[in-house]
Amino acid sequence: MLLETEYSSYPVKRGKVRDIYDLGDRLLLIATDRISAFDWVLPTGIPDKGRVLTQLSRFWFEKLDVPNHLLEMDVTKMGLPEEFDLEALAGRTMLVKKTKVVPIECVVRGYLAGSGWKEYRQNRTVCSIPLPEGLKESEKLPKPLFTPSTKAEEGHDENISFEQMKEIVPAETADTLSEKSLEVYQQGADFARQKGIIIADTKFEWGWAGDQLILIDEVLTCDSSRFWPADAYEPGKGQPSFDKQFVRDYLLQTDWDRSSTPPELPEEIVQKTREKYIEAYEILTDDPFVWK
Repeated sequence: MLLETEYSSYPVKRGKVRDIYDLGDRLLLIATDRISAFDWVLPTGIPDKGRVLTQLSRFWFEKLDVPNHLLEMDVTKMGLPEEFDLEALAGRTMLVKKTKVVPIECVVRGYLAGSGWKEYRQNRTVCSIPLPEGLKESEKLPKPLFTPSTKAEEGHDENISFEQMKEIVPAETADTLSEKSLEVYQQGADFARQKGIIIADTKFEWGWAGDQLILIDEVLTCDSSRFWPADAYEPGKGQPSFDKQFVRDYLLQTDWDRSSTPPELPEEIVQKTREKYIEAYEILTDDPFVWK
């Protein structure tokens, strides 16, 4: 379900995969089944993807020891007008506090992967932070790194140094964001490791609710994090993951030029991707994902 309908009663901001409705002092976050790859929203959705990610965020918001923006998950208790299709929104919708969003993606890296691995091969650094010689792809870092990036409305976020971050937000705020992000990552990573999942890296968003910094957006999901199965972990190469890697791999095998409308996804790729999202949810929560 791509959820392309807009509800006219409220202003809406449509992202690649989520729709955000402004209800005045609160926001309605709707996680659709849209999926993006290589900065494009694909024409084929992944059934129940939005519900899996929303329920996983709910799990973490309730488990982590950190203030957050979640107010309500039951759509029948949100006081929404009749034009909202509650059945379609159920399970994929969060009513949250409105905050003054900090304009920084707070990335924490526990392992050497992705853009961090690419930079390390060139400069022996990750986001300009020096690292020891001889590290392998996917290797666990000596300690988790806080590596901020800009928040891009379109295209890629851009990695920045901590010093550059302090040109965007006050130094005290930068220090607090680093400390809190590392703490939350460690909480989540320690719990997930006990369940058999390695959280290689993740990104957090924070916002000001009055004078308090609180965790907002989604948290520790397959879309915001790199999840690896611990029993298959082997440094020195890329790792299998619980995310949209099936989609990326398929697209790389096609003749799509990544500068024009993407192709439809085959049913097999859709189902495999759905299964991976659900598998991660069930491993972490110990609950079956069931949605009628």
